[in-house]
Amino acid sequence: MPRYASPADTATYGEYRIVRAPGDTRPLYRFTGRITADGSSGFPAEPGRYHLYAGWFCPWAQRTTLQVALNGLEDVISVSYIDNARDARGWAFREPTGPDPVNGFTLLREAYEATEPGFDGHVSVPTLWDRQTRRIVSNDFPTIGIDLATQYGEWSNGADLYPAALRTEIEDLDRWLGTAVNHGVSKAADDPTARTALLDAFTELNDRLGTSRYLLGDRLTEADLRLWVTLARYDVGANASRAINSGLAEFDNLWAYARELYQRPAFRRTTDFTSFARPGAVVPDWDDVPVRNLVAA
Repeated sequence: MPRYASPADTATYGEYRIVRAPGDTRPLYRFTGRITADGSSGFPAEPGRYHLYAGWFCPWAQRTTLQVALNGLEDVISVSYIDNARDARGWAFREPTGPDPVNGFTLLREAYEATEPGFDGHVSVPTLWDRQTRRIVSNDFPTIGIDLATQYGEWSNGADLYPAALRTEIEDLDRWLGTAVNHGVSKAADDPTARTALLDAFTELNDRLGTSRYLLGDRLTEADLRLWVTLARYDVGANASRAINSGLAEFDNLWAYARELYQRPAFRRTTDFTSFARPGAVVPDWDDVPVRNLVAA
């Protein structure tokens, strides 16, 4: 019989909080192991060895599930999902999203306790679990995504979403978009500085995507994944009440680009709008895809 956690109950357990003692210099995402093709890290890339705990609602987790799907690794790395609600116990496995198929845990915290007894840090998704050593490899979402993109060549379909020649450009973009868009979007409704930075970034992206199919030219890369997960959530999440602007459609090239990506099966099947839409939010028509006529730069 599948095992599930009881319903999220903040009245009984309290709200989830990240408590960090003054002077605690440990990283927020404490587990930073790396998967390597040659096994030099202690975690060799092997089919069937690793399991990815994800959340439909979480943009950071979707970046990794997109890597699994786009690289054709669904039969190599298994994926399961936590429930959308949490209390002080942290993320849990409940019937709407299914049980933990690997360990039978009811709380994701159990994976952290199994890795570090008495764990007192942040319980997050994505979390990459090693079946062999029965411990967490990593909950550091940027490096999980990079390893999935680069270390599974033997089993991948060859997508190569983090090509060596473009890695510097991908990370340079992330230093800008990570701050202004991926992190800034949650503050933009209430913080005029964050709102200006976000909308300025959207304007610049809109101009870029008027001459380029993807962020870095004519090939899909990790940079596109990192941006897209925020775009997907924008009009039903941070901007659901239109407190930031009138909607993503205000930026015609950016909106067309986002919808074009959604037509790819990997983007579609890793996206559940109901998991992150705020109550009453209207999901835009993601299947209304215009023909984008790119202008030569």
